[in-house]
Amino acid sequence: MTADTSQAIIIYGTTWCPDCRRSKQFLGENRIQYTWIDVEQDEQAMAVVERLNDGRRSVPTIVFPDGSILSEPGNDELAEKLGLHSTAQHNFYDLIIVGAGPSGLTTSIYAAREGLNTLILERGVSGGQVGNTQSLDNYPGFDEGISGVEFARRLTNQALRFGVEILQATPVQGIDRDGRYLCVKTSKGAEYGARALLISTGSRYRRLGVPGEKELVGSAIHFCAVCDGPFYRGKDVLVVGGGNSGFQEGLFLSRYAKQVTIVEFLPEVKASKVLQQKVSEQPAMKVIVNHAIQAFRGQRGKLMGVEVVNRATGEVETWNPDGVFIFVGLSPNSEFLAPEIQRDRYGFVVTNHTMETTMPGVFAAGDVRAGSTKQAAAAAGEGATAALMIREYLHGR
Repeated sequence: MTADTSQAIIIYGTTWCPDCRRSKQFLGENRIQYTWIDVEQDEQAMAVVERLNDGRRSVPTIVFPDGSILSEPGNDELAEKLGLHSTAQHNFYDLIIVGAGPSGLTTSIYAAREGLNTLILERGVSGGQVGNTQSLDNYPGFDEGISGVEFARRLTNQALRFGVEILQATPVQGIDRDGRYLCVKTSKGAEYGARALLISTGSRYRRLGVPGEKELVGSAIHFCAVCDGPFYRGKDVLVVGGGNSGFQEGLFLSRYAKQVTIVEFLPEVKASKVLQQKVSEQPAMKVIVNHAIQAFRGQRGKLMGVEVVNRATGEVETWNPDGVFIFVGLSPNSEFLAPEIQRDRYGFVVTNHTMETTMPGVFAAGDVRAGSTKQAAAAAGEGATAALMIREYLHGR
């Protein structure tokens, strides 16, 4: 790409948006020039974003010199658009890790220190979903907390220091076994072999699956308070989900919103007592239990109302928040796995006591594994355990 072309790239985003930071980091790592426009500071820019996305406030929105647009692109989409090609240094490794979250990166550090030639394939950016977390306050060793972005950066750098090879923006399409070897195929058509494989692809936010939801995602329905909270300065927002995530994200949203309402399907919330206490101390926050979202009403990307049923009385009400943030659990990123790898009814990967799956030589750790606790510290611990189990598996092979 020529210098004149690259200089014409424009990124519309916000300073709080992890995907915006990821896109800027990706362009920076590849020395591609761009112009950054903060839509929080420029009302006209916000209007441009909405116009380009049919009313949705999708950031980052990236405009290219040829007039084409990418909204909330993954690194693989950016790489393809920019004509960037990333391939591994070798065709065969001792260990291939799919997913560069805390579990995968921790496994790679232990494995590389043991002298195992290790490759990580990550469909997004190294660090995984933890990079979207505003602050990690319960990770051991950080007495004053640490931002998710900084934690992901440090963990990635530590892996690189031990010689781990990391390919970002490289989704895996499938895996299979060829005799004693494991084969990994990427969406770009590349194939790599390994003696052992770790699945650490994590999970993603689950949707409600009610009418109107799909049409409003990105414009009025969101899954990341850090990314989209600033859009709701001085407005009313609804948080769906009374677990730790819902309460944590609701507290963050209270920095911007005039009113934050948390709604929980069950008669009681599941958030920790500490979080419940913090929310109760916020005058602009309230919690409603035993209510279920029945449908979203929208028109041209605008939220016109939320139909909610009182599960105790059966009465249906219409609420009118300006935006909705959904935190109702996680779904595993396991769709690409071979049928031979057993999963539970929710799609989480089943492992034995050595963290090995039902395909010999394939292990799993972190949020994608059935029985995991979905915590960053636990994921790192599982990563360390998986590395030791993989070492034993490879011993003598």
